[in-house]
Amino acid sequence: MYKNIIALFVLFAFFGCKESTNNEDSNDTKIDTLKQVENKEIEPTKPEETEIWEPKPPKVNLGENKVPSDAIVLFNGKNMDEWIVAEDSTDAKWILNKDGSMTVNSGSGTLQTKRNFGSIQLHLEWKSPSEILGEGQSRANSGVFIQQRYEVQILDNNDNDTYVNGQVGAIYKQSIPAVNAAVPTGEWNSYDIIFHAPEFDTDGEKIKSGTMTVLHNGVLIQDHFEILGAVAYIGWPTNEPHGKAPLQLQDHNDGSKPSFRNIWVRELKN
Repeated sequence: MYKNIIALFVLFAFFGCKESTNNEDSNDTKIDTLKQVENKEIEPTKPEETEIWEPKPPKVNLGENKVPSDAIVLFNGKNMDEWIVAEDSTDAKWILNKDGSMTVNSGSGTLQTKRNFGSIQLHLEWKSPSEILGEGQSRANSGVFIQQRYEVQILDNNDNDTYVNGQVGAIYKQSIPAVNAAVPTGEWNSYDIIFHAPEFDTDGEKIKSGTMTVLHNGVLIQDHFEILGAVAYIGWPTNEPHGKAPLQLQDHNDGSKPSFRNIWVRELKN
């Protein structure tokens, strides 16, 4: 009888410890998740127990054209000092306009930033010519390439149908935009792009896909799309390992030349 009582006592002690451990694990999980409650083993009962006061986010001011103070201005309408020709690294040869924009100079080459970028927030504004020239993929065709390989299409699709994974706002040949939010031909469009770069292991295998979110004139058209790989005009996307790389603005070398203005970028953590 005495042995039975001892055995029961041991069992109760064991399960009591196990339950206590489980509760502690649960509390630790809550604390880790909230990250506001320190040295607490019970559910918070006061508002201040879940309030965080430090560290304070840095202040960002908005300057001319609402450019954030922590942004890198890539084109402010005064010069093309941040750009070179992608094909030969010579000085940019696009047309600088009096209104603070620049226009594709057909045949002069795609523009490429002198700087390399990883994950970014990118803002740019573009417009097609008021005079309608060309059709299909030959009407104000350009594109913004992130890391030289992931393209958001620029095209005048007003009354101008083309394949939908190559229309305005498409992640070229990979993702159709949710809607066409383009303004009338000849007016200024804006793109706001959030890009998180892909990750590769030491063997060059992709371990995490890059993602793209795109707002066209403030309208969400690409929602955290997982990029399949580098764009390909013919064939399937490829995934060669890479690190930070330049941005590019395409010279499609046709008669209908788009213009650009107010281009800036903020570097993000991946």
